[in-house]
Amino acid sequence: QLRLVESGGGLVQSGGSLRLSCAASGSTLDNHAIAYFRQAPGKEREGVACISSTGLTTTYTDSVKGRFTISRDNANNTVYLQMNSLKPEDTGVYYCNANTLDFTLCVKWNAAGPWGQGTQVTVSS
Repeated sequence: QLRLVESGGGLVQSGGSLRLSCAASGSTLDNHAIAYFRQAPGKEREGVACISSTGLTTTYTDSVKGRFTISRDNANNTVYLQMNSLKPEDTGVYYCNANTLDFTLCVKWNAAGPWGQGTQVTVSS
């Protein structure tokens, strides 16, 4: 069974950058679309960025377009989220999840797997 572990979060000032990693074990990422989600305090979890199983298609929520970039390294079984020009409203716990159906995850933001611990991102103003 595919298991995903997030890392790379931290405290950064507004305008700064972080790179998150989503490392897979138990199975390979090859046949899975992967998405990052985030949950801010008191808010529902929302989809942030998604990459298709082939890596050819990426989708982003409007608030991060032009600032975040998702990429995948299937050889290392890892998906990355490069976050630039961070804003205080990007603060939250970031999770990754997978689905074998690209459309279901990258358009409907429907994750198929269990949720991990996530990684905390805090952006100070």
